[in-house]
Amino acid sequence: MQNLLEGKNIVIGVSGSISIYKSLELIRLFIKSGAKVRVVMSESAKEFITPLTFESLTRKKVLHKESESWADDNNHIDLGKWADLVVIAPATANTINKISNGIADNLLLSLVLAYKKQKIIAPAANTNMYKNPLTQTSLKMLKLTNFDIVNPQNKMLACGDVGDGALAEVEDIFYASAKALLKDEYWSNRRVVVSGGGTIERIDDVRYISNFSSGKMASSLSLALYLKGADVCLIGSKISDKLPSDLYTIKVESSKELKEYLVDAIRVAKKGVLTKATLMDDSVPELIQKKPYLFMAAAVSDYVPKYPQSGKLKKSSIGEEWNLELVKNEDILGSLDKSEVYSVGFKAETDSQKGLENAKRMLKEKNLDAVCFNDVSKNSFGSDENEIVLLTKDKKIDLPKSDKLSLSLNLLDKIKILGD
Repeated sequence: MQNLLEGKNIVIGVSGSISIYKSLELIRLFIKSGAKVRVVMSESAKEFITPLTFESLTRKKVLHKESESWADDNNHIDLGKWADLVVIAPATANTINKISNGIADNLLLSLVLAYKKQKIIAPAANTNMYKNPLTQTSLKMLKLTNFDIVNPQNKMLACGDVGDGALAEVEDIFYASAKALLKDEYWSNRRVVVSGGGTIERIDDVRYISNFSSGKMASSLSLALYLKGADVCLIGSKISDKLPSDLYTIKVESSKELKEYLVDAIRVAKKGVLTKATLMDDSVPELIQKKPYLFMAAAVSDYVPKYPQSGKLKKSSIGEEWNLELVKNEDILGSLDKSEVYSVGFKAETDSQKGLENAKRMLKEKNLDAVCFNDVSKNSFGSDENEIVLLTKDKKIDLPKSDKLSLSLNLLDKIKILGD
């Protein structure tokens, strides 16, 4: 995720919670992704970690009671003007309830009150304090006033209680922040179905045939869509365990199982997502439905065992040679109902010239809106980098080699030429 947040300015607000140490890892992720980070601390936060610790990470002066300066920008007004996003993590119940009621009796609260853009809150509190009706009412109020809430975890807390209130995983706070910064109106609230990985076709209960597809491109594409604000459903045999916890995934094995879930997911996607669009006079909101997408990146087996067996076939009963009978598999992408969706296929070949011609043929024969051609002789299955050629009915766009997340983000920007 290097350079994912290049040029973005983020303020991390920390309040007095034992989970404050996790904000150090969050800052490290932001900096690693190219963002500039500055920190504002409540006075109670300083009882857990000193400002010097944060200054060592960010190389910037921390804003707190003793450091506020009006001779430079280290104050709650100018720091808010500098920031593209404010993230409060951890946010105690006390901090949450004060923000909701417009109280600004420390510099963290003052900055939040003065900041007009998007804000993210990651609660961290004792279960009873978090679930208290006053705190829950405050969180509901904040959701209505330009705050995103990253819900806490259910686990054993520092006090020994077990329940909701533990700070969310650092990666989930990071992804929520990146989503807030990278959201694209074209993709926002658009339903997208993605398939990935090589299908697994059982010979018996211990053996199968498959291919070398790693599923990395589908996982990266799904993450890119999530960061752009899309409503994503990823269906595949190999799914990265580093995706956001609220990105919807379905694990499958066989091509038959893959098709069943794809048919259902596409049917649901066609119901659409209703979003508000302002009319020309900016007066009455109009409900519109965004056309969904299907990205078929799965490597479906061309042939499947003709007679899959229960149990384990014994070597002694097979003999010296095994003539495994295979039958041609169904063309899943060709058979899917792609009406009312933008459909994008993926074509992996080992020959650049013939592969490109095959990709063009695939575009026409399977009635697709676009095809992503991948020459696996240059970028083998399982690699972390890739390059593709995007083909539409009237365009050919080369997307240069890069890591698969950057490539996916580039693809999503280019493929908007399909319309809508």
